[in-house]
Amino acid sequence: MRINVLVALLATGLAGCMVGPDYVRPTVESPSAWRIDYPMAVEVANSKWWEQFGDPVLNDLVESALRENRDVRIAAARVDQFIGALTATRSQLYPQIGYGAEASRTRASRVGQPPLPPGADPYFSLYQASLGASWQLDLFGRVRRLSEAAQAQVYASEQAQRGVVLSLVTSVATSYIALRALDRQLEIAQATARNFGATARLFDLRFKAGIVAKTEVMQITSQYQQALAAIPAFEQAIAAQENLISILLGRNPGPIARGKTIDQLVAPLIPADLPSTLLQRRPDILQAEQNLVAANANVGATRALYYPTVSITGLLGSVSTAFSSVFTGPASAGLIAAGVSGPIFTFGGISGQVSSAEAQYEQALLFYQQTILSAFRETNDALTGSQKKIEEVAVQSKRVDALREFARLSKLRFDKGVAAYLDVLVAENELFAAELAAVRLLADRYTQLVNVYQAMGGGWVDIAGSMTPTPPSTLTAQAQ
Repeated sequence: MRINVLVALLATGLAGCMVGPDYVRPTVESPSAWRIDYPMAVEVANSKWWEQFGDPVLNDLVESALRENRDVRIAAARVDQFIGALTATRSQLYPQIGYGAEASRTRASRVGQPPLPPGADPYFSLYQASLGASWQLDLFGRVRRLSEAAQAQVYASEQAQRGVVLSLVTSVATSYIALRALDRQLEIAQATARNFGATARLFDLRFKAGIVAKTEVMQITSQYQQALAAIPAFEQAIAAQENLISILLGRNPGPIARGKTIDQLVAPLIPADLPSTLLQRRPDILQAEQNLVAANANVGATRALYYPTVSITGLLGSVSTAFSSVFTGPASAGLIAAGVSGPIFTFGGISGQVSSAEAQYEQALLFYQQTILSAFRETNDALTGSQKKIEEVAVQSKRVDALREFARLSKLRFDKGVAAYLDVLVAENELFAAELAAVRLLADRYTQLVNVYQAMGGGWVDIAGSMTPTPPSTLTAQAQ
């Protein structure tokens, strides 16, 4: 009894003692501002930014993807995996209670040691039942450090799930923008082919009437075939883009609904905030930090291996050769024991584990720092790109207007007989290419805006995450 009291007092006195360093967030130097100056727009950053495009079909696609995408479900299941590991690790802090029962029929040797007396029955039965408990006292915090690491891994997996949600929403948005751009380019190619086809038929009639030379007919025919050749290429790209979006939606490849044209989409507002807020919002940064927390805790867990382990074992049961008396008082048996074990010479067994854990911590620290640097770069690139694409789209739009006027005037000069059709051919070919390029640049502009929201993270990730299915075990863990 005195031993039990002493052990209990010792456990109480050392309950707060944990080996190893406590986690402290590393100091990170962040830029004071972005290279592109935008006004503060925190509310914009924390809203469903994809709704700002003003396309209900896009909104439905995003919601469907959040409900059905397989990668989101995989990430949710991975969170459950680490929650289970955390539960298993924490269980080591408490006594482990179990039971056992055994029944056997034995024949003893008549000439064994000791030998059976003459006439004794060599057969006998043995019945045993027991209830046992064992408890390894976490005096030096090894289990608590392991629990700390497991908890950090749960948080890291949750951030990984947020990262999947972030990537999914932006992928759906950019894929839809690309699809609408391809649709518009297909329309341009079809309209241009119809225009060139009508001109080719007109020139064929003029050639038959002896008004124009065959070289002009061949030039126009070549122009017509060039426009026709662009149509199947765009149709193939559209089908591939629809298949990509279908997979993001968790569906078999198939057609995708359309909403507004790319020209009708409304550019979302630019979110802007201080660079330091990225440390609190970006899922990849938060995930990297939780992995660093886990690595730091594992250092303490391995250092605790140098210290002794104290365990208490208890057993209460009964043993009898007759089943009818197995639960009676005379058949009762019991055991209580306390044990201490610890290393003396391990020949590098423990020090090697400590060195390995410290090296893993160093890797996690460097990866955390590198993740932050990459986040700052991606955000600066996205902000700069969004501004420059606006300028590029404006310039390209003016070029298209100029080429359209050039084509009109060239056609007018040809009709009046003061210029060859070659001028018209050049103007219309350049206009065709410029119109296709203008659509690509407009799609790039919208994509850059999406990249800004992806790079800056924000509360919108949590809003989108709340739209995904949540496994029951995750709900239970959050409630606890």
